[in-house]
Amino acid sequence: MDKISVTLTVFFEEPFWVGVIEQVTDGMLTVSKVTFGAEPKDYEVNGFLMENYYRFRFSPAVAAAVKAEKKNPKRAMREAHRQTDTTGIGTKSQQALKLQQEQMKTGRKERSREQKEAEKQRQFDLKQQKKKEKHRGR
Repeated sequence: MDKISVTLTVFFEEPFWVGVIEQVTDGMLTVSKVTFGAEPKDYEVNGFLMENYYRFRFSPAVAAAVKAEKKNPKRAMREAHRQTDTTGIGTKSQQALKLQQEQMKTGRKERSREQKEAEKQRQFDLKQQKKKEKHRGR
């Protein structure tokens, strides 16, 4: 049986409110980042998460330690309050987001290079065609 754990952390990162969604599946952590404008209400975050969860672009999987332990509900509540008090995202999450950013950057560079080469080839073909047209008549 597969166990999936999803955690959403919303914090203020100057000048926007940012949400980080961490998903742990089979001991592998994937992360996605969402930027909100103004401070979102709880019901707005919940609605946004329900509507757009399958549209999120998660980072490549990174190994993560999974702890399967039962906690006292009061202790769990205290820890939840502590987590909401602290701002920022975990270092594993930061690494996963950085990896996703690098992959998107290399993809952009590759597409840009292909477009430049295609444009160069098109210009070359136009010049060759003009040369042939000029040469034909005389």
